[in-house]
Amino acid sequence: MLRPLYEWTMRLAESRNASTALGTVSFIESSVFPIPPDALLVPMVLANRARAWRYAFVCTVTSVLGGLAGYLIGALLFELVAQPILALYGYADRFQQFADAYNRWGAWAVLFAGVTPFPFKVITIASGATQLSLPIFIVASLVARGIRFYAVAGLLYLYGPPIRRFIEERLGLVFTLSLVLLIGGFVLVKFVA
Repeated sequence: MLRPLYEWTMRLAESRNASTALGTVSFIESSVFPIPPDALLVPMVLANRARAWRYAFVCTVTSVLGGLAGYLIGALLFELVAQPILALYGYADRFQQFADAYNRWGAWAVLFAGVTPFPFKVITIASGATQLSLPIFIVASLVARGIRFYAVAGLLYLYGPPIRRFIEERLGLVFTLSLVLLIGGFVLVKFVA
């Protein structure tokens, strides 16, 4: 079942639309989509290592732009939906305490979520809801996402053929481990939130 999807991704990596597809996934992952762009970045770099840095750049820029969309979702929907509900139940002051604490540590939260498998969209939306400083959010996002995607692309550029063989020989195991990391990120959100 995984083999056709993997082969489709490898063919996509060699097509004219590779960067567009990667950018689209990276953009929407930062605000609403549950699948990280690494799911496309890894096979795309393995299929065409000469484009590793281009793919890392596309992932970084579109992820930050998608993060800004998530920030806007948090800012706009919080005012329209969450604020009245919090006020109704008498929790508006508690949220303000949370927002103050978040904004003290917000740059670190963005950096942590941007580099790790932690769902980045949770942080982008929380940053908008708490009105984290937009310049701090943008700089932290650029640094974190840049580190993440350039590190992945760099490692695959340097060690691509053995990694590609490993993935192709153990596709089920790699998929399972990736799924565990993804689900683990969401479970972590539940315990942290």
